[in-house]
Amino acid sequence: MEKNIIHGFSKLSKEDKLKFVSEQMTDPEGFLKEIRSFWHPYQQDLFDDISENTISNYFMPYSVAPNFIINGKTYHIPMVTEESSVVAAAANNAKLWSRKGGYHTRVLSTRKIGQVHFIWEGTFERLNANLPKVIPLFRDRTKHITRNMEKRGGGIVGYEFVDMTKHIPYYYQLKITFETVDSMGANFMNSCLEECGMVMRDFFCGCAGFETRERNCSIIMSILSNYTPDCVVESWVETSVQNFQNIHRNLSSREFVWRFQKAVEMADADPYRATTHNKGIYNGIDAVALATGNDFRAIEASGHAYASKDGRYRSLTKLEIDGDTFRYKLRVPLAMGTVGGLTKLHPLAKRSLELLGNPNAEELMQIAATVGLANNFAAVRSLVTEGIQFGHMKMHLMNVLNFHNANDVEKEHALNHFKNHRISYNTVTEFIEQLRTKTA
Repeated sequence: MEKNIIHGFSKLSKEDKLKFVSEQMTDPEGFLKEIRSFWHPYQQDLFDDISENTISNYFMPYSVAPNFIINGKTYHIPMVTEESSVVAAAANNAKLWSRKGGYHTRVLSTRKIGQVHFIWEGTFERLNANLPKVIPLFRDRTKHITRNMEKRGGGIVGYEFVDMTKHIPYYYQLKITFETVDSMGANFMNSCLEECGMVMRDFFCGCAGFETRERNCSIIMSILSNYTPDCVVESWVETSVQNFQNIHRNLSSREFVWRFQKAVEMADADPYRATTHNKGIYNGIDAVALATGNDFRAIEASGHAYASKDGRYRSLTKLEIDGDTFRYKLRVPLAMGTVGGLTKLHPLAKRSLELLGNPNAEELMQIAATVGLANNFAAVRSLVTEGIQFGHMKMHLMNVLNFHNANDVEKEHALNHFKNHRISYNTVTEFIEQLRTKTA
């Protein structure tokens, strides 16, 4: 049996958790010193309560990409990401498009879906015929949950039964559509769904009009869906093809646009390329989601499902060339909130929203989608011109130098040298080694 198995870890004090973990390390004292150095001097108790079994904090860079013009309004956008070049790419493209009319956005819809999954040994026709009878029961049992949401303009929008018996015998769903206004709404939706599940169980059990086998409604689970194809936002840029005449020293505006168009078509045609293409979108969206305390995992899951809605995984962006007009558009499902969760609890999430002007959920959706489009445009632009490594490794240079514990003088020499030389981990390592040999 494994000797390092521990029981009751969550019940240990923080110090005892630290002691156990440190004993797994080759340098326990060094580990404890380092892990404690990341404790917040004033708000550690808050961070400890956010998650389970916390022993420290894991820092991520908190950056700002300035000068995004979205629908004529200027934003300085907070981003949390560890990946080199993401913030620089966003900022550079904000500057590029600020000279070409800025970004344009619109929210197409904001509704979200929850499901009660159940097994019931009756026909769909018989099930559906009872929907008008149970809807008033649903509304009555959930009114204590929906009351405040309805005051803000949200609530439950609709109910329907879904026949899933072609996949699993006797498998049906109750699909409920929600409007959650400025909250992501996970707890609200799940609470409503669980109440509705209990209503269904009681309804079928107690209804005299059903046969014996129909009186047993087995509720398997009640849970929201993170796939939000009816909570969708668009962001796009539009300019004259001729406005790309200085985009690259070796390409005319027409040549650049042709190459860009082919790259987008390839991302739509090939799932391997589409995956990396869409990942570039989420470089930006995730960074905004993290900065504002939103659930980037749910956001990504929804986006990738949406990219597969036609039966094959495709690009989330589309390019339209209409005469001399270049129009590049991102359409993406994006369920975000500005109230609830960590949005006000985490101090930096709260400050991020303040920096953005305390947007409502729809405005935040538009901001995040725009940063996603900016990062994607930057990636495709690099790919069809200099190649992705040119800009990426330039930003990565400092990471490599820090890995080698370069001092300020060595960093200055390296930055000057690599202005005109190809950057890779090996070339930077060799440069530092040679520099240190000369100065030894």
